[in-house]
Amino acid sequence: MMVGPITLPFVTDIRTASESIPHSGPNGQASGAGSGAGRNFASLFGAITSNIAKVIRGKDEAIDLAVVALLAEGHLLVEDVPGVGKTSLAKALSASVDCSWRRVQFTPDLLPSDLIGVSIYSRTTETFRFEPGPLFANILLADEINRASPKTQSALLEAMEERQVTADGVSRPLPPPFMVIATQNPVEQEGTYRLPESQLDRFLLRISIGYPGRDAELQMLDDQGAQFTLADLSPVVSEEEVRSMIAGVRSIYMASALKAYLVDLAEASRRHPAIELGLSPRATLQLAAASKAHAAARGRNYATPDDVKVVGVSALSHRLVLRPDHASRLSTDDAIREVFAAVPVPVARS
Repeated sequence: MMVGPITLPFVTDIRTASESIPHSGPNGQASGAGSGAGRNFASLFGAITSNIAKVIRGKDEAIDLAVVALLAEGHLLVEDVPGVGKTSLAKALSASVDCSWRRVQFTPDLLPSDLIGVSIYSRTTETFRFEPGPLFANILLADEINRASPKTQSALLEAMEERQVTADGVSRPLPPPFMVIATQNPVEQEGTYRLPESQLDRFLLRISIGYPGRDAELQMLDDQGAQFTLADLSPVVSEEEVRSMIAGVRSIYMASALKAYLVDLAEASRRHPAIELGLSPRATLQLAAASKAHAAARGRNYATPDDVKVVGVSALSHRLVLRPDHASRLSTDDAIREVFAAVPVPVARS
């Protein structure tokens, strides 16, 4: 289906709703979380990504997408081979934000109560007291998520979708912002449990870090023992500022023609001959959120088709199920690229 042109408003930049945005330091770097006022969204975004880049070298795209996932109120799945920095990326993002975060190493014997928490009986008061688990942190790092049993994996479903957990018949809201960063190794499958489609669909983005470039890897060797480590990272934005940035993302303008473009992409995926399970309405909503966050990071208060294309593969490919006769010769990434190629792009009126 053809869609009409997008009329884009003129704008110079986007600022967060908060007045307590920290100033940059004398060298253009962030001077710490909550230390001043006046920085715009793009400057704050750059402060976070620059802080992460101190320990994750040569992976600017992966870093940008990780921060986009946080500000779009989504969850991140980092899928790659061992040793490329999956866990380090997650820990660096957590260390760059002045929020609570917890790391849980997922293993086959991990129980749902190890994530949610337990009710403990107090003999003095003769009542049960709920002790919250790691899920009540702002950022949860679920390391090697596919090593836990399906029962434990399912304990994340309510938290990831509804931002609450239910234990002993009582629903408890999770503190905003809330984000799950999960890692998994796609190569080694022994002793693992594949994530079901219902859980994969709850991740806003799936990214791969990949091997570093030659220059970046040489730089790692040159800096060994002298470079920044995760322990050296300090927060560059506060929890309040992150909430303000999230509110800024929600306010990003998306033209009706661009919304129609997102729906066209979803419908095209459902008609694609190689795709058995196309994009869900949740996928359309999350693609819109990621596109808005990317636009805000570029200093705009409106989203464009280019924003959609930048985040498209990472936001959509993990939600597809290919037909068995196509799965051996076509990846889900390639299938999404074919969907994008088949849908006309709306253009702005001059």
